[in-house]
Amino acid sequence: MCLRGPTTLRSPLGAICFLALWLAGIFPCHGQTGQSVNQASDIGMTRLGDDRTNGLGDWIWTQKTLDRQTCQFWKSFEIPKGAVVAHARLRMTVDNDCTLFFDGREVGRAAEWRHLYEKDLTLLLSPGKHVLALKAYNSDAQAGVLFGLQIELEDGRLQEVKSDASWRIVPNGTRGWEKKTEPLNAWPAATVIARLGEGHWWVTPEAIEILPTMQPIRLYFWQTGWFQVTLLTISVIVILFSFWLMAQLALHKKERLLLQRERARIAMDIHDDLGSRMTQLVLHGEVAQSELPAESSTRSQLDRICQEARDVLSTLDEILWAVNPRRDALNEFSSYVCAYAEEFLKPTSIQCLFDVDSEASAVVLDLPLRRALLMGIKEALNNAVKYSGASELLLQIKCHGKKLVVAVQDNGKGFDLGTVRPGGTGLSNIVQRMKEQGGNCVITSQPGKGCRIEFTLTLKSARRRPLYWLLKPERTPAQTGQDKPANEASQDNAFV
Repeated sequence: MCLRGPTTLRSPLGAICFLALWLAGIFPCHGQTGQSVNQASDIGMTRLGDDRTNGLGDWIWTQKTLDRQTCQFWKSFEIPKGAVVAHARLRMTVDNDCTLFFDGREVGRAAEWRHLYEKDLTLLLSPGKHVLALKAYNSDAQAGVLFGLQIELEDGRLQEVKSDASWRIVPNGTRGWEKKTEPLNAWPAATVIARLGEGHWWVTPEAIEILPTMQPIRLYFWQTGWFQVTLLTISVIVILFSFWLMAQLALHKKERLLLQRERARIAMDIHDDLGSRMTQLVLHGEVAQSELPAESSTRSQLDRICQEARDVLSTLDEILWAVNPRRDALNEFSSYVCAYAEEFLKPTSIQCLFDVDSEASAVVLDLPLRRALLMGIKEALNNAVKYSGASELLLQIKCHGKKLVVAVQDNGKGFDLGTVRPGGTGLSNIVQRMKEQGGNCVITSQPGKGCRIEFTLTLKSARRRPLYWLLKPERTPAQTGQDKPANEASQDNAFV
């Protein structure tokens, strides 16, 4: 044992203290230099038992070494299928500077040839083929790359990748070379400049620098190519379908506009042509009737002809009201129905009351729906006059949101629904018409308690009144009074 310190110990106590200090490391042994201490400290930066140059290859470069030269190295290796990597350690250095890529991903840099740079690649390795790429730069004089990768598998096998002549030199300017899994034939092999420990480079590195451990890139399902392609395809399909729906909607609106205009034209033609001719026929018949004696049989025949003509005018009045698109609004429907009920009940002793909701004036009813409701109301009024014996009749038209309720109620003698003969009345026709329009008809009656016929419909949409007449002003038969009841129209020559 060689000690460096006092040559004489004046007491046993001093000897014991000196021995304790030596064991604590304060006084080093003879021949131990500062460099060896530094080396011991550097070795402590790595795993215990590892040799500094274990697993390293040779110094490699291109055949020609130039100042300010960039050299690109490429190497592939493969982990056996089904193998599990227990530990993978990479050590490298370069004269003068380089960047390391692993499977196209930058994982580290080296910039001092006197040091070794160590990196743990355990988490990045998996079974399959992998690519190592080095982009090195030489400032001047000598140049070289030293590399070593040791892979320990769980089954005890050891796999090594060293810097040697199997590496390929990639020409500068090549794109995507860091990710290529196969080399090109034009890529020459690397040149071994010197063996490990030879040349002007070190035998043992001055230090080992530990590079940070990198985590594998986690690729979530929404980051995968198939998901993005699928999402893009679905988005394109949805956009195209939306454009198709918009085109269909525009076409539907155009068709509806054309239909409204055609209905207005038909109503105007009927009014101007057929209605006028029927009115003239009634007038001529009345003139001819007035010129005949009162006891003439021809006079009675002319009277019957005039009455038939008035009935035709009444039918035309209803057709014009149904065809005219300006009468599609609920308030127009309510006005017409109320006028019809009042005129229909005028010859009778039944007093008619109205309960009409004026807030739903903007709701538009389609032609089949208006026709079905009108027929139902006419049938209910006809039955009330014929069978009820009522003194009062209530006509209700209410709109609650998208629900339309139309009811005809009287205070007559009522009847027992179970005794109604099938086909004896038009009640079955009312129920059938409402079912065809997607509505419901409820008949409530008891002997002595009157009768209530209620029509309930759910409106598909609260459409607004079409503005086609703003696009092309036209004469409308509504301005000439063709929507008045039939007998009133014949009296004031509405069709003339």
